[in-house]
Amino acid sequence: MQELLVVEVIPREKGRTSIRFDNGMEVLLYKGEVRKLSLREGTVISREKYDEIIYEILGMRAKKRAMFLLERMDRTEHQLREKLMQNGYPDVCVDLAVEYVRKYHYIDDLRYATTYISYQQKKKSRQKLKMDLIAKGIEKSVIEQALDEVFDSDEQLKIRQLLEKKHYEPKECDRKEQQKIYQYLMRRGFKSSDILHVMKIWDEYEE
Repeated sequence: MQELLVVEVIPREKGRTSIRFDNGMEVLLYKGEVRKLSLREGTVISREKYDEIIYEILGMRAKKRAMFLLERMDRTEHQLREKLMQNGYPDVCVDLAVEYVRKYHYIDDLRYATTYISYQQKKKSRQKLKMDLIAKGIEKSVIEQALDEVFDSDEQLKIRQLLEKKHYEPKECDRKEQQKIYQYLMRRGFKSSDILHVMKIWDEYEE
């Protein structure tokens, strides 16, 4: 059975210690765990003890951390992975945690995407919603499926609704204010042609 050598032990904040093994793996353990496992620089441990650290101690902790993070707010798989990695969990532990929460549908990128689209589509275009979800790490095929399921395709209607919300009055807006509203709509991903068309009709209606 392969043995592993502890090559570095570094105290970290919040009562934790960084342990690095000769296979390149670096883990964060609490001081009490380090003492219990008798881990010091130069210590040689069995593969069995190493697996206990990775799969039982850290693997279980990563699962609990993932559950805690998802209780606070819904996240995409990509966001959850990033957060766990920021918390110092090795890739293998992150994989275990993600597999666990996915198994019980605590994370579901399609559900996340459809919910996001439902709540945001009144003020954002299809393209802007797509870009937002890509930035959150959701696969394009999942985004397209979600858009097909819940997106209302009448973008000119949404522009009109946003203009109403902004209390847009052409007669009272100078060119600078009109440009500001135009840029506001562009930032939400609406096409320039749709924005100008709706604003033109609005102007004509007001005359």
